[in-house]
Amino acid sequence: MTSDEQTGDERAGTGHEGCGCGCGTPGRDAFVPLGSRPPDAAAAPAGGRHDVEQAHVPAGRFTMGDSSGDRNPGDGETPRHEVSLDAFEIDATTVTNADFARFVDETGYRTEAETFGFSAVFHLAVEADPADIMGQAEATPWWFGVRGADWAHPGGPRSDVEGRDDHPATHVSWNDAVAYCAWAGRRLPTEAEWEYAARGGVDGAKYPWGDAEVDDGGWRANIWQGAFPRDNTLDDGWLTTAPVRTFEPNGYGLWQPVGNVWEWCQDWFDPGFYDRSPAANPTGPDQGGMRILRGGSYLCHISYCNRYRNSARSSNTPDSSMGNAGFRTVALAPET
Repeated sequence: MTSDEQTGDERAGTGHEGCGCGCGTPGRDAFVPLGSRPPDAAAAPAGGRHDVEQAHVPAGRFTMGDSSGDRNPGDGETPRHEVSLDAFEIDATTVTNADFARFVDETGYRTEAETFGFSAVFHLAVEADPADIMGQAEATPWWFGVRGADWAHPGGPRSDVEGRDDHPATHVSWNDAVAYCAWAGRRLPTEAEWEYAARGGVDGAKYPWGDAEVDDGGWRANIWQGAFPRDNTLDDGWLTTAPVRTFEPNGYGLWQPVGNVWEWCQDWFDPGFYDRSPAANPTGPDQGGMRILRGGSYLCHISYCNRYRNSARSSNTPDSSMGNAGFRTVALAPET
């Protein structure tokens, strides 16, 4: 990756600092001018039913940060540092389309993609008339702004989620994920909780299963195969999202913490935070402009993007939505 690519991505404000690669998802302002946003969505009422299976993550210590030397400049994966966490309960899978549909049906909630009227769709996944394509992100032209794209229409107005109840809900902004959490009596995981849970008890490993690459001995995660961004050979069986229980769970019972979709975390993003992070139960910086995303997605590949590692970090503005990001939640009161 060249310094010119990195600079181009930073200029575009994609939320992937230092990354001009295929995983880069554009922020909302890549398609509309800053300040041209609708009124904030109404808060969702509490009292919802959250049916996602839980994985128990025991209290313990781990080494947070890059252990393989594969970190990306500007992401802030170093220095490696010891973190201790209390026990917590986390969703075994990302929130699915079926889960999110129940939330919407019970509350009437409208996502930010719906209030803005568009979301970011990978070019091979677009299902829309030409008039609905607003344009391409300057630094990542494989991303189109598509009118009518949202969680229920992931490719645009001509698509739907029929037959995809068990796929992760996408086109959900950080703000939307927090609204779901408020309804369900949950919260987003902190970045430290997410990494600890993703490691599955295997401290210091590159991936949830260890250090073997994703395709070593059979596919272990949903990432890109082939020549990005035009040719996906579909060796793992999926162009975009896979069902949330595809492949094998990690040692704590989490399915697909890496690959498939990026997952929103509670924390603000600061590439220098690890230098001053508390050793016990860190919750991230007190303020910022971008929220953390973890885990990579179906658009990542080792040839140009290795952000589907346990320690990899990314970020985007909290009102941004895209076809390769979702979320999982954590119980408010840890169960021991």
